Amino acid sequence: MDQVQSLVLEPLKPYLSPITHNLPTPVNDLAISLLGEQCHSALLLDIDFSSHPECVSLAISKALGIGIITAASVVKVPQIIKLVKSKSSEGLSFTSYLLETASFVITLAYNIRNGFPFSTFGETAFIAIQDVVISVLILAYSGQTPAAGAFVAAVGAAAYALLGSDSLISDAQMVTLQAGAGGLSIASKVPQILAIWQQGGTGQLSAFAVFNYLFGSLSRIYTTLQEVDDVLILYGFIAGFALNAVLAAQVLYYWNSPTTAGHAKEVGVGKSGSLQGAGQKGAATTQTEEAKLKGSPVSGTSSARPSSSSGRRRG
Repeated sequence: MDQVQSLVLEPLKPYLSPITHNLPTPVNDLAISLLGEQCHSALLLDIDFSSHPECVSLAISKALGIGIITAASVVKVPQIIKLVKSKSSEGLSFTSYLLETASFVITLAYNIRNGFPFSTFGETAFIAIQDVVISVLILAYSGQTPAAGAFVAAVGAAAYALLGSDSLISDAQMVTLQAGAGGLSIASKVPQILAIWQQGGTGQLSAFAVFNYLFGSLSRIYTTLQEVDDVLILYGFIAGFALNAVLAAQVLYYWNSPTTAGHAKEVGVGKSGSLQGAGQKGAATTQTEEAKLKGSPVSGTSSARPSSSSGRRRG
C-alpha cells in the first residue's frame, strides 16, 4: 500500500484533490454516510491510503456491497424471462424457491431490526421479490394458480409479522428465526441440486443467475467480515457459497445435456462457435459421411428413386 501511495497517488494528488474537494453535495453526503467522517477525510480529502488501511478495506467492502445490490436487482430477470418464454417450469424446484424466499424474508427483517448497514444485506430484498415472481410462475405453469395466490398472501403476512411490529415477534425470537434462516438457505439449494441430478440436465434454470449467486455469496463473506459482527449471518453465507458452487458445477457438467435449455445462447456464446452447435454439427457431418460409405440415404434428407423411364434403357 505504501508503494501505491508513493508511486501512484502522490503524483496524482494535484489533479485529484480539486475533484474530491468539490464533489456534488449529494455525492459527498453519500460518501460520508457510507465511509464515515474519518475515512471520508482520509480517502477523499487527504487521498491518504497508506496511513488508513482500515478505511481502504471498508471502501472495498462498500463498493462490493453496492455492486452486489445492483446486480441483485436484475440477477433473476433472465430466469423470469426464460420461464415466460418457454411457459414451462421444467428443471425448477418450487420447494427450493419457497425455502429461499422464507430465508431471505427472515434475513431481511433481522438485518433491518438490528440496524446493520443496507450495503451488507440490501440484495435480499430484491432477490426475495424476484423469488416470489418465479415461484408464482412455477405454480401457474404447473396448473396450480390458486396455490400461487395463497403463496403471495402467505409471504405478505410473514413480512408484516416480521417487520410490522415488535410485539408480534420479539428480538429474542428473531435471533432464533435467523439461525433457522441459515438452515433454510442451505436447504433451499438441496431440492434444486437433486432436481438437476434426477433429470440429468438443468432444464429452464438460468446459468446467469447461478454464477451471479456464486460470486455474490463469495463477496458477501468478505463484506460480512468487514462490517457485520454476526456469526449467524457469516456462517449462512459460507454455507450458501459452498452449495452455490455445487450448482455452478452442475451447470457446467450438464451444459450440453438434451434437457438443458440453451445456456450457450443465454451467456452469449457465438452461434457457429457455440459448444452445443459445434457438437451437433460434428455429429451431423459424421452421420452424413457414414451414410455415404454405406450407400444408404442420409437421415433427414430425401432420396430420389429413379423412374422406370429414366432409370434404365429398354432394348
